[in-house]
Amino acid sequence: MSVLNPNAAFLKSVLGPAVEKSTGTLAATTVPLFTVAGGLVAVTSIVGDVTTAITVANSYKLQHNPTAGNTVDIVTATDIGTTDSPAGTVLGFKGSDSSIIGIGAAGSDAAQGLTSPLILSEGQIESVSAGTDGVINWIVTWVPLQDGATLVAA
Repeated sequence: MSVLNPNAAFLKSVLGPAVEKSTGTLAATTVPLFTVAGGLVAVTSIVGDVTTAITVANSYKLQHNPTAGNTVDIVTATDIGTTDSPAGTVLGFKGSDSSIIGIGAAGSDAAQGLTSPLILSEGQIESVSAGTDGVINWIVTWVPLQDGATLVAA
């Protein structure tokens, strides 16, 4: 007799709980996506799902704005709009080593994922956009490194 592990339970057991947040229509601004509170967390994956096409030049990045300390880029700003990112495009990157966002359109090459967890202190993960169209739904999985640490949609 086989025992099947439901997808959500398997994902949670391997990568931690998932949290989602949409950017809303991108504008030339900084938008809080996720809030880390109560201690250190390890982000085990972070992936963007383009739900509305990005069709204009857009230097785009994610950054961590800690409660104490300096804001740092999670990924280097990358133009995700000059060559359109249609709905269904998946955005990912290898890690916080200034690697660019890898773009994998639906049905083509897959986007890159984190090669190791990102360790974040209390503060916010923010979306920084220079463009004015498109919507990205960001999905983060994470685990607490300290008792009481949380990561929630901002």
